[in-house]
Amino acid sequence: MSNATIFSRISFAANHGQMAGGEVMLLAMAEAATELGHDVEVVAPAHPTDVVDEATRRGLRVVPLQTRGGADQLRVTRSWDRAERRGLLWCNGPRPALATAGRPDRVVHLHQRPSSRQRRLVQLARRGARATIVPSASMARDVAGAEILWNWSPPFPLRRARPDTGFVTLGYLGRLSEDKGLLVLCEAVRQLQDHHPGRFRLLVAGESRFVASDEADRVDAALRAVGAEMQGWMSADQFFESVDIAVFPSVWDEPFGLVVSEAMAARRAFVISDAGALPEVAGEGYPWTFPRGDADELAQLLDKASTADWAPTVEASQVRWETHFSPEAGRERLGQLLKRLETGDGS
Repeated sequence: MSNATIFSRISFAANHGQMAGGEVMLLAMAEAATELGHDVEVVAPAHPTDVVDEATRRGLRVVPLQTRGGADQLRVTRSWDRAERRGLLWCNGPRPALATAGRPDRVVHLHQRPSSRQRRLVQLARRGARATIVPSASMARDVAGAEILWNWSPPFPLRRARPDTGFVTLGYLGRLSEDKGLLVLCEAVRQLQDHHPGRFRLLVAGESRFVASDEADRVDAALRAVGAEMQGWMSADQFFESVDIAVFPSVWDEPFGLVVSEAMAARRAFVISDAGALPEVAGEGYPWTFPRGDADELAQLLDKASTADWAPTVEASQVRWETHFSPEAGRERLGQLLKRLETGDGS
């Protein structure tokens, strides 16, 4: 498919060289823009090599920036932008946005809410941008004038029903940190194990990347206290194949909640807290939602969920994913946004 465009190229600039949620979406957007007929490149720090390597593996054109990080990354990015960039610059995070503040033909895409300390810098980074993008209506309430571009996630193969093992495997997938609600989840699991010995098990997939060592130690101790099966890094497909009910118990205002979209695509039962955009992704009135931070409520909800008929909810969630969060839906939204930017209708 080929589109006429006033932008000779779209350069997607990574916030850093490591793969995290924002970088996953950067590569998904770069692929979608390519499929829409645009000339695309990915601009990222050469080290760490995660983003450069993955973009290369996907067949995307890559511009590696030789930078020592920090202020040097801003300097190198701005120098590249002035000397080599042509077309639209998609700043996927505050670092490339701040580095190119005031420069023409830019989009600023924020994947996390700015902290109170970051607000002034973000305001500066947005100066002159054609649009500021955030992943949810929940986050848009904290970023005045931002447009919403929901994230999306890939499909999963149809999976067989899990065998009856005599116990219920609860699963958590994500960063091993307190803001993700892991201490709340551990307390809920402890209560379930006290009331139903041998019935509930907890499988945990993720790493404590970007987490302070003392916090990582507290989370690790809580998980070990309930006998959690620690898998480390695990693909989403493997994870959903291994659990009966996924639990996403965040206590911070999640800017989106890609794991919820993935659970919907994978046709897996899931329970969420009401934090941030999680209910927005799951859908208004999603029945398996508990108040953030409330371990007692979570334990009661998981007990009920373990014997529920999940078929209607799982089917409705899969339809919602296909309609709103599939790659096809995401590509269509991105295409509409790029068309508005080309005609000068971006906000």
